[in-house]
Amino acid sequence: MLFASRVPPKTLAIISRSLATMLESGIQIRKAIEISSKKSMHGPTKKVLGEVADAIQEGTDISTALKQHGHFFPVLFLEMVEMAEESGALPEVLKHLADHYETNIRMKKEFIGSMIWPVFQLVAAIFVIALLILILGVIAESTGNDSMSFLVFGLSGTTGATIWLMGTFGTFAAGYAVWLLIQRAAQAKAIVDPFLLLVPVLGHCMRSFAIARFSWSYYLTQQTGMPVTRSLQGSLKATGNGAFIAQTPFITSDVMEGASLTESLAKSRLFPEEYLEMVSVAEESGTVPEALHRLSPQFEEEARRAMKMLTRMISAVVWLFVAGFIVFFVFRFMLWYVDQIGQALEGT
Repeated sequence: MLFASRVPPKTLAIISRSLATMLESGIQIRKAIEISSKKSMHGPTKKVLGEVADAIQEGTDISTALKQHGHFFPVLFLEMVEMAEESGALPEVLKHLADHYETNIRMKKEFIGSMIWPVFQLVAAIFVIALLILILGVIAESTGNDSMSFLVFGLSGTTGATIWLMGTFGTFAAGYAVWLLIQRAAQAKAIVDPFLLLVPVLGHCMRSFAIARFSWSYYLTQQTGMPVTRSLQGSLKATGNGAFIAQTPFITSDVMEGASLTESLAKSRLFPEEYLEMVSVAEESGTVPEALHRLSPQFEEEARRAMKMLTRMISAVVWLFVAGFIVFFVFRFMLWYVDQIGQALEGT
């Protein structure tokens, strides 16, 4: 379901950190999840974790028990836990996931903080126009002249104001619903994400995050001795990016046919040249996992910088949109006023 309950990022970060600590101290996974469920302050999460612990008690593996709850957990979390379970690196993976979600929470707070004022102005402008439509309706009723209604696309009165508010906020709501649908549908992400990677700043941010996730996933799985092809499959899924996931069968088949990792990644056209050069050097020395482990934080930091730039750009776009809104209606009113003067002169 589109608006089905999901675990909040903050709760997931706390659970991941708590589970990693308990598993490192030797507590069994079922008991660790049971303790986390009792400590959780989020009702649905408490219930789901309790059911996961019961499923594990009955012999179900961890990843299957988590996946039984549909979209409650993010795809990245499910994929990483599945790989960690196979490789035996669950505490390390959970620790990395906690870091990842905590970073996302910080960036989201920064993004919201920078957007509050521009969004407030946009909403205020929408309500000011709704008020203008109401006033135009009152003027039309009192004078019997509805010529001013063209100023706001022919809308006037209570009905016009309602249509205006429903149209603007309905458009925003529909856009948000489409975005949620794309995020939760793998096929949609496979179509949309390649195009988003071409968008300046946004594409760079998405690519950097995906490469950072791929790098530390590959490092963790290779450290446990997982076969290269399985490691590649899991690491590409762990990117959470539809463009990278769609290339999984092609990259893995190239490696199985004897191509080097550098050549296989280069064919996808998703990895930057400097990254491929570093992978190539690491392949020659036999230290690919270690090299990717060093590269991962660099690309995460690059993604953070791109995210901050993206935030500033979105803020500027909202400012320009509001300014354009105001200028549009000012000129529209001036044209109407000049037209009224012209008609008056003609009548004289």
